[in-house]
Amino acid sequence: MQVYQYPSPAEWAALQQRPAAAEAQQVEERVRQIFDDVRRRGDEALRHYAQELDGAQLTELRVTPEEVTAAVALVPAALQTAIRQAHANLWKFHLTQREEPVRVETMPGVMCWRKSVPVQRVGLYIPGGTAPLFSTLLMLGVPARLAGCPEVVLCTPPQKDGSVNPVILFTAQLLGISTIIKAGGAQAVAALAGGTDSVPAVDKIFGPGNRYVTAAKQLAVQRGVAIDLPAGPSEVLVIADKTATPAFVAADLLSQAEHGPDSQVVLLTDSVELLPQVTAEVERQLAELPRREVAALALRESRAVLLRTPEEMLFFSNQYAPEHLILAVRNAEELSEGVTSAGSVFLGHLTPEAAGDYASGTNHTLPTNGYARNYSGVSLDSFLKKITFQRITAEGLQNVGPVVETMAEAEGLRAHARAVTLRLESLLGDA
Repeated sequence: MQVYQYPSPAEWAALQQRPAAAEAQQVEERVRQIFDDVRRRGDEALRHYAQELDGAQLTELRVTPEEVTAAVALVPAALQTAIRQAHANLWKFHLTQREEPVRVETMPGVMCWRKSVPVQRVGLYIPGGTAPLFSTLLMLGVPARLAGCPEVVLCTPPQKDGSVNPVILFTAQLLGISTIIKAGGAQAVAALAGGTDSVPAVDKIFGPGNRYVTAAKQLAVQRGVAIDLPAGPSEVLVIADKTATPAFVAADLLSQAEHGPDSQVVLLTDSVELLPQVTAEVERQLAELPRREVAALALRESRAVLLRTPEEMLFFSNQYAPEHLILAVRNAEELSEGVTSAGSVFLGHLTPEAAGDYASGTNHTLPTNGYARNYSGVSLDSFLKKITFQRITAEGLQNVGPVVETMAEAEGLRAHARAVTLRLESLLGDA
């Protein structure tokens, strides 16, 4: 990790920069080509990319019920139990996010309310490569089911033998998702956005992925399909004081670094003694990781920064707006009151970020790259639309009508005013 001691506030902006995305223009152009190809050739294009990019020869793109049954039998009982417990925790937490419609009488006779309606067709993209993210399927599938989305389509890359990772299929069955497509990368997003013979077109696409998937989701938005949120490489920022345990902090940093070479981890501390202890522990634990080469690449773009006070550290963090924020400090609850920009916050020495990644109950689909300044993570609301309703009685129209007439006339919108005036005149005629 790059170490900085007491940088001035003028230097902070440079330290808060994320790694630059390489070859962005080439990626975007390639994704556009894939979208056009999928639009023209549909399923044929998806089979072509499965062979070219995944090394899989496919005849059918949809996973059959028989494949699901066979896959479930391959998942160890202990893992099944763990996934079921995580599912229960996620369900319990997201269930509290339901809202009942509240009717408000803004004036006598003027009634307004808002109703939550599920997005009708949602697509979930789940990466399958070196780290099949069945945990992300839980994070997206639970709120989709709680929201009552009528159609849920899952896309995930095939393995070289044409199968889908068994744990992903077990999780899909647990969630009641039966439309499962063997398609990965930008081509899967293109299929969800436009539809093919095998892949239903959807209204909103959820899920993480590499830079091609990220670019594909952005292109889908341009073509009228919504996405969950802007998502890039994973990141964590740890604020640690002298009470922190160096081994814990190092493990938290590495848990994000091992996601991918473009992930970023940041350590902020006001303890001169803790800084070298953590960096030494990072090196020690790194040597033991199966994905140490990936994590080592991420650490090249990561920083350990020594600052003077907790207030400075919190100010730096709010400017950075991390996806994950760990407060490994003595007074974590108190310090958390000052957090204004973060995707998800983990308080105290015994709350690892990994708990939120898997099973505590909160959602791990979070804004990255500074978007926590203006975006929330995925929640039940992500799968719902809020539609407002209103009903006006005769008394209500007499109360609110003159207000509308006056405002519409002031804006020069005569037809707006007339829509009220004619109704008021009809009431006088009835009288």
